[in-house]
Amino acid sequence: MSKEVTDIAVVICTYSEGRWNDLVQAVGSVLRQTRPARDLVVVVDHNPGLLSRVRHEFPGLTAVENWQSPGLSGARNTGLASTNASVIAFLDDDASAAPDWLERLEPGYQDTRVLGVGGFVAPVWQAGRPAWFPQEFDWVVGCSYRGLPESAGEVRNMLGCNMSFRREVFEVVGGFQSGIGRIGTYPAGCEETELCIRARRAWPERFFLYDPQVRVSHQVPAGRGTWRYYRTRCYAEGLSKALVAQSVGSTDGLASERRHALRTLPAAVAKDLAGVALHGDVWGLGRAGAIVAGLGFATAGLLSGRWRLA
Repeated sequence: MSKEVTDIAVVICTYSEGRWNDLVQAVGSVLRQTRPARDLVVVVDHNPGLLSRVRHEFPGLTAVENWQSPGLSGARNTGLASTNASVIAFLDDDASAAPDWLERLEPGYQDTRVLGVGGFVAPVWQAGRPAWFPQEFDWVVGCSYRGLPESAGEVRNMLGCNMSFRREVFEVVGGFQSGIGRIGTYPAGCEETELCIRARRAWPERFFLYDPQVRVSHQVPAGRGTWRYYRTRCYAEGLSKALVAQSVGSTDGLASERRHALRTLPAAVAKDLAGVALHGDVWGLGRAGAIVAGLGFATAGLLSGRWRLA
């Protein structure tokens, strides 16, 4: 049984004038879509000056202030409440959608079992990709990572930079949960993970679709390619996962992470070490070390989060 989707709204959340040039690119990429969006909503997170600038520079779109708690979760909830489209797609303010983003996203909804559709997020390293940075940890910079499906398939949750949902998801299970996601520059996350798990519990027979052909590119500033950011982001992810596990239980909240840690990461370490021995790839040792350390930082964050919540 199929159902055609004819109205898709795009929500972009922003908070700082320091990302203005990125926001202009994000908005422009939506306006140039081969399949136009019904609505384009820009949500400004508690920054009146930025809101005024957005309204002045983009009079043809909907610009609103986040009326919920500060942070990405509240801003996204404000955005979805600002449109009545049947599908709401979310794009980060420092990302650019491919011209056929919405055109490739829409067919996934022809299957009524699909609750949401997400896609590939390609990193654009402003200072070049650090040789030590493992692709299995590209989630650290908000991008698709090695270990995700290489063809269209079911996933537990989508990446926040490139995701969309049927409106009925929010009508039934509510919106993004405040207190889990990013606030300003603090490198937390997982609000989309928690929401997707709640939705799957409401509809066990339905699923979220990840399609690598649904593509956006995501700016990665030089500061996010540093060891300090890597360490901090991995630890913060562990803290966020503790909150998710408290909300939805460890079985669902950590299932994908266990598979990644027990399958993908050991294989990656072995491959990188083999590259050192067989091909003299000296940076393979750095990537292998970063994988082990990243897992350790995330685990430490998870245990710390559980202790705080106990």
